[in-house]
Amino acid sequence: MNKAFVKESDNEDDDPDALALAQAIPPGAKNYITPAGYQAIKDELLQLIDIERPEVVKVVHWAASNGDRSENGDYIYGKRRLREIDRRIRFLTKRLDSAFVVDPSVHHGNDQVFFGATVTYLNKAGEEHTVTIVGVDELDPLKGRISWVSPVARALTKGREGDMVTLQTPLGTDELEILAVDYPAPLAD
Repeated sequence: MNKAFVKESDNEDDDPDALALAQAIPPGAKNYITPAGYQAIKDELLQLIDIERPEVVKVVHWAASNGDRSENGDYIYGKRRLREIDRRIRFLTKRLDSAFVVDPSVHHGNDQVFFGATVTYLNKAGEEHTVTIVGVDELDPLKGRISWVSPVARALTKGREGDMVTLQTPLGTDELEILAVDYPAPLAD
């Protein structure tokens, strides 16, 4: 089929996830990531390259050998999936290339909030929250993993246990009391 009739672009940067994450890091800032987050991205990349992509290539090759490709669902879906995998591989490769790995265990025993800290705080309403400050590629708000560029993380950073910090929210100002700061223990060599 002529590419003129296919509604796709050749622009590899049109992935909405890639654009959203790229914009999440402030201009000129490093892409901080924990060693575990770096390993997770690397594992996903290797899974795509070593397992998923070869399987899809096999299916596309088989479907192409069946003849007419214009109405061949396996071929059309396979080619689309292959483009998605290739786009994700490019994105993950760029993220690994720009990653700046920070080991939070170097702060083990410290009571000041830095990247990688697990912080328990109390807000003005008396609600207790526990969050871990991680890189933009490894955030998971439902599990309490927030990005270091988030407003809560920025408010908590450099605070110490017992400190009151100010958080600006769309609803106004909130005061957060830092109750506990914890870092993972260093791995024994």
